[in-house]
Amino acid sequence: MLNSARGLNGCVSAPHTAAALAGQKVLAKGGTAIEAMVAAAATIAVVYPHMNGIGGDGFWIIHRPGETPVGISGCGRAAGLATPEWYAARGHTEAIPARGAHAALTVPGTIAGWQAALGLVDPARRLPLEDLLQTAIGYAEDGMVVTGNQADCTAAKLAGLQDVPGFAETFLLDGRPPRAGEILRQPALGKTLRTLVAEGLDAAYRGSIAKAHAGFLEAAGSPLRLDDFYRYEAETVAPLSATISAGRLFNMVPPTQGVSSLMILALFDRLGVTRAEGFDHVHGLIEATKQAFILRNAELGDPDFMTRPAADWLLEEAIAELHRRIDTKSALPWPHVAKAGDTIWMGAADKDGTVVSFIQSVFWEFGSGLTCPQTGVFFQNRGAGFSLTPGPNQVGPRRRPFHTLNPALAELTDGRVMAYGTMGGEGQPQTQAAVFTRYAMFGENLQTAVTAPRWLLGKTWGDATTTLKLEDRFDPGLVAELRAAGHETEIIPAFSDLAGHAGAVVRHPSGVLEGASDPRADGAALAF
Repeated sequence: MLNSARGLNGCVSAPHTAAALAGQKVLAKGGTAIEAMVAAAATIAVVYPHMNGIGGDGFWIIHRPGETPVGISGCGRAAGLATPEWYAARGHTEAIPARGAHAALTVPGTIAGWQAALGLVDPARRLPLEDLLQTAIGYAEDGMVVTGNQADCTAAKLAGLQDVPGFAETFLLDGRPPRAGEILRQPALGKTLRTLVAEGLDAAYRGSIAKAHAGFLEAAGSPLRLDDFYRYEAETVAPLSATISAGRLFNMVPPTQGVSSLMILALFDRLGVTRAEGFDHVHGLIEATKQAFILRNAELGDPDFMTRPAADWLLEEAIAELHRRIDTKSALPWPHVAKAGDTIWMGAADKDGTVVSFIQSVFWEFGSGLTCPQTGVFFQNRGAGFSLTPGPNQVGPRRRPFHTLNPALAELTDGRVMAYGTMGGEGQPQTQAAVFTRYAMFGENLQTAVTAPRWLLGKTWGDATTTLKLEDRFDPGLVAELRAAGHETEIIPAFSDLAGHAGAVVRHPSGVLEGASDPRADGAALAF
């Protein structure tokens, strides 16, 4: 049996060990799970830059004993100048470009999310911000060891990034992609983190960092201006929720696809599957995914411009109607237009019972690639997901783009609280469903549920095909059953990045804290 990490004083799961250690260090000092997560988020922004950064967005679900879970949306809004007409005048009439200054059109929201989350911590016991950012500063200034994941990603995406202003001087070594095991230093980013300590997190929006970024972005050709930063704040929201036989599920509101993750599990729960890992389990989740994604692709976007609220998709009659469309024996013909994404998920729990599910992203690997030499910050390209044509996801001033990001959390019927999630764009709801059902519905060990072979319907991180991808550790008999049912399958290597980098943290009613991390990533689950 694979063993998960267990302890009483704190637990952190992250896809890079340095981030997990940073969170554990804060918990050991008496910090809360929220503070531990800020430390982990800052650290992973430095040591896993191909996956995330402080120039991106972030989302939280925070569960405290006896309280309703709270969501924090650090979703950046589009620039005031960002309109279809602005893009048309610059030669973009079909789509917003994915790299460069025109792709950097939304305010980075993750630091505002950190700020809002820390506002929930009792000021009398809050640790100094320097304690939370200390580890990240060290890695930025002294250097960090490049992982194989980063080295491979940088080499694979170099053609589209090397000529984007600021990228090469920040993330290449002697003009080439760094190799695994080499040391990468980011002194400008270290200085920026020190400025956040000195001026406060608000410096990213209404201080010296915001001014530096606004000047750089305008000169580079981005539509973002200083006023866009001044006007930005993260939002505290009530998460969407759904109740199934295993417990009550929570996820993030639009423009994230959190509603899709909830719909998949609500639909699967109605199928009455009793055994994990067989055809009914895998086929059932895949077919539930298709129904959720069809609706998501048609209607999801900025909630201010959706035709109906996402909460309506979770109503009993809505789920019942979609359930009737699922054939338990045959596959619905596929593909469809998929959503891309590049992300990290992390979870934390403290001895007082707070459990945090957190996700941070720059959309594609290295985002827009546009990197400010003065601050070392590269800007997300989440706005490239906007449409230039009318609809709920059309670009417009201060609009919020569709987000694949969705941190998941559940209150199980026996009193356990489970935070779980993954990177992987299109694969996020699918991997969440695999991990949750294995652990919470079928009783698998937590680490086993994360490590077990996974599947992916459609495109995701760095991929172009829309087949049903199955890691090659699946039982060949199951693969044959899926093919016979009409699934167009493709076998991918074991422990593939395409299957996401998942993790989970669970608080048991006894006070025991448990964590699992994904062997597909470079991380750890630490408990003490």
